[in-house]
Amino acid sequence: MKFRGKIVDIVCIQQFTNIVGTISKLVKTCIMRITEDKVFFILSERIGDGGAQMWCELDQSHFFDEYAMDGVSAEANEIYLEVMPDLMLKALKTAHSAKWIKLKLTKKNTPCLTMEIDLPTGGPHQRQVVHDIPVNVVPRKHWPDYTEPEMPKFDVSIAMPQLKLMKNVIDKMKNLSNYLSLSANRSGEMKLSVETDMVAVSTHFQNLLNPTWGNQDGCQILQSSQGQEEFATARIDIRKFAQFLNGQQVNPKRVICNIVHHRMVHFFLMHEDLSLQYFLPVISR
Repeated sequence: MKFRGKIVDIVCIQQFTNIVGTISKLVKTCIMRITEDKVFFILSERIGDGGAQMWCELDQSHFFDEYAMDGVSAEANEIYLEVMPDLMLKALKTAHSAKWIKLKLTKKNTPCLTMEIDLPTGGPHQRQVVHDIPVNVVPRKHWPDYTEPEMPKFDVSIAMPQLKLMKNVIDKMKNLSNYLSLSANRSGEMKLSVETDMVAVSTHFQNLLNPTWGNQDGCQILQSSQGQEEFATARIDIRKFAQFLNGQQVNPKRVICNIVHHRMVHFFLMHEDLSLQYFLPVISR
């Protein structure tokens, strides 16, 4: 197995750093999947046990100026690594003014994702910083555990309000309850609600976009009997939702929220050559 990638463009370095920073706020460890044309970051907890799922997909040609990889075999030309995004972020924070960064899969005492960073010196000498980030190579027999989650057959799909505004609301609500009821309908309305024995608080948003999904690429809306004004609702862990909002460093062009009534919420971030999906299951009362 071999992997080597080089990022030269300072904007791409900053974007890659922001993506890793976002992921580090959501998970402690995840799977970094490396293929010929894409890099993925994957979290696959059991939804039935209350776990979250994440699927982040990067087009390597957008980020990397040089990119070469050899997978475990010719017919399985991929690499799966268990990584700690926080360690990657600490290394990338030293690259804010870098000329370039290189990522390589290396073998030290343990497998490592080695990050070489070339920093400006103001003179003829070269100054490089090297970070060895320990990783675990995932055996091929476990690869099926990290397949892309299916796009749920949701009842309502709606574009979210500005994330900064949502963050301010949720930061206040999470002091009242551990759970949030997230509701939306097909008339562009969204409602955030928390309820305790002492108080009930809700915030309403109107005039939001309801995207239209086709049947391609697994994107399929459930043709339920729900009316346009009827709300689909999911009761979710408010702290995990707050983590999702607080961790956003990508500044996505659009964030779509898909609700499967009383089952799941699916968040879909879209920005240039990046997509990030985050799945939160409902919490039963």
